[in-house]
Amino acid sequence: MTKAEKIKFFDNEAPARDARRARSRYYYSELASFFRFVIPKNASVLEIGSGTGSLLAELEPGRALGLDFSPSMVEAAKKAHPALDFRAGDVEDLRCEEKFDYIVMQDLLGYLDDIWLAFRNLHKVTTPESRLVITAYNPLWEPLVTLAQALGFKGRDPRQNWLALADIENLLYLNGYEVVKKGHRFIMPFYVPLVSAFLNRFLAKMPIFKELGMVQFIIARETPSRAVAREFTVSVLVPCRNEAGNIERLFRELPQLGRGTELVLVDGNSSDGTVEKIHEEAKKYPGLPVKVLLQGGAFGKADAVRKGFDACTGEVLMILDADLTVVPEDLKKFYAAIAEGKGEFINGSRLVYPMEKDAMRFLNMLGNKTFSLIFTWTLGQRIKDTLCGTKVLRKSDYERVKAGRAYFGDFDPFGDFDLLFGASKLNMKIVEMPVSYKERTYGETKISRFRHGLLLFRMAFIAFIKLKLR
Repeated sequence: MTKAEKIKFFDNEAPARDARRARSRYYYSELASFFRFVIPKNASVLEIGSGTGSLLAELEPGRALGLDFSPSMVEAAKKAHPALDFRAGDVEDLRCEEKFDYIVMQDLLGYLDDIWLAFRNLHKVTTPESRLVITAYNPLWEPLVTLAQALGFKGRDPRQNWLALADIENLLYLNGYEVVKKGHRFIMPFYVPLVSAFLNRFLAKMPIFKELGMVQFIIARETPSRAVAREFTVSVLVPCRNEAGNIERLFRELPQLGRGTELVLVDGNSSDGTVEKIHEEAKKYPGLPVKVLLQGGAFGKADAVRKGFDACTGEVLMILDADLTVVPEDLKKFYAAIAEGKGEFINGSRLVYPMEKDAMRFLNMLGNKTFSLIFTWTLGQRIKDTLCGTKVLRKSDYERVKAGRAYFGDFDPFGDFDLLFGASKLNMKIVEMPVSYKERTYGETKISRFRHGLLLFRMAFIAFIKLKLR
């Protein structure tokens, strides 16, 4: 079918489009729920292949533009949603130069003649912070969809491409985009009380079954380039409690990063002279900006991280544990990763390189590997080490995580998962940085294997409910 024939088909389809969607109300409602979960309200959104504009209207964007190559679809969208902006346009000959936070392509790829060219053109409307949100039919469902059309349960569409996720991912890669998340949805695309909810919100997320969903999705961003590495100011946050013996080494080994580094220490009611040692060492380094905050009690690491980040002035925020089991010198690697745009959330991983003999107890190691599998599956991004204390992100991204904190609730005593879950919810690119994990030389660990292990299972369950089932 030629491009002109496709346009004619969708022009003829426009008057009945909304009625047709109404017959598949459950499918489109669930699909809209997915997009609303991924795309925050008031974002700027470009939908390509916007049809009669129903999805774009449901997203409640701050700035909205819908493009469709069918003039009749555009006119129907303008009539149904006069407050939004709809225009005739073809992604394979994209004339728009405006930048957007999110670009939506719902079930569009199958109708395109040249997907490579379409993806190539998207750079006209994306920035490094933009996200592509793409859905497409799973090729495994082609026989069932064809049968549904033959029996009249589904309207007939122009013959389309049936691309595997790997094919879409490769086409994105060839055109300068990398995948942040991918997966499947909808084992059952129509409504049966209780059954549909169980299959789509639970079973479809389980291993083996998760590959069977009718709809594939990909969330992608522009692939960063070393050539555009930026220089940032940096704040290194060090939560501490009874770590006096590590303070001298911290000041001595802390590297200078980017356009300037400040050191922010938050003390949790130490009784071994940690605060006095900090002030003593700070006098030896007059060129290093140092802030000391007192928590007012042993309120935990998460509280220290939040109070410390609020006091930080750097464009990049880093957490370094005061036990120095991750050496300060490694912060150079984290800085390079975020300055070169390799990721938006750089998470330390202690489970790649061999670690010193007594750096991690056996049960801790076993627990870390178990939770790695759980959280990798739940978040949809590889997380090899959930509890490494070294985490890095830009302050502007932290403010977004902070603004969405209420979605998960105040459940995390460590602060690691508060950040990880928030980054995942915002579809930030999470990248792991291997570190050499050293044995603690002063003080005692603040982690209780069994009590905190139970807390981790609770947090895994919360993440499953809030991220996977949604």
